[in-house]
Amino acid sequence: MTNWTRRGFMAATGLTAACSATGLSKSMNQIDRDIDIARADLFRSVPGTEQLASQAAGLLIIPEITEAGLFFGGSYGEGGLLIGDAKVDYFSFSAASIGPQIGVQRFSHALFFMTQETLAGFRNTDGWQLGVDAEFVYKDDYGSVGVSTNTINLPVYAVVYGQSGAIVGATMQGAKYTRIVR
Repeated sequence: MTNWTRRGFMAATGLTAACSATGLSKSMNQIDRDIDIARADLFRSVPGTEQLASQAAGLLIIPEITEAGLFFGGSYGEGGLLIGDAKVDYFSFSAASIGPQIGVQRFSHALFFMTQETLAGFRNTDGWQLGVDAEFVYKDDYGSVGVSTNTINLPVYAVVYGQSGAIVGATMQGAKYTRIVR
C-alpha cells in the first residue's frame, strides 16, 4: 500500500467514524423527539409534504444526516419509520463516496412510501439502497414539492430539507438504509 492510499484510507475511515458518532450516542427517546421535530419542520418548510404523507403507506424520517468529505466522504444519520403517527421501526442511513469533494453539511431526509408493496419491500430488505429504489423530489420556485394527488405515480419519493453547511462534489450514490437493533 502506498502512503497516499494509507492516508486516503485513514481519512475515509475517520470521516465515516465522525459522521456515525453523531447518531450512535442517541437514545431511542432522543431519536423519537428528533423525528417529531423534523416531521413538523418538513411539513412547515416544504409545502405539499403533509398531503403526501397523508396518502403514503409509510414515512421514513432521518432527522439529521451529517456528511463530510475530503476526496473520500461519508454520511450517517438515524431515524424512524412512521405508519400514520406510530413509530414502528428505526433505521440508520449511511453512505460513502470517493472523488473530488470537500466540505461538511447536515440535512434532514424523508422517504414517502406510496404503496404497501414498496413499504413491505423496504421493511423486509436488509440494506435497501437509495438511488436504486427511490425518486428524488425537490422544491420548485414556489416552494412546492411538485406532486399532487393527480401526479403521484411513483412508489417512493425522497425529500431532502433543512440543509446547513456546504459540500462540493459529493453525491448520495451508495446510500444504504439498515434496521437499527438496540
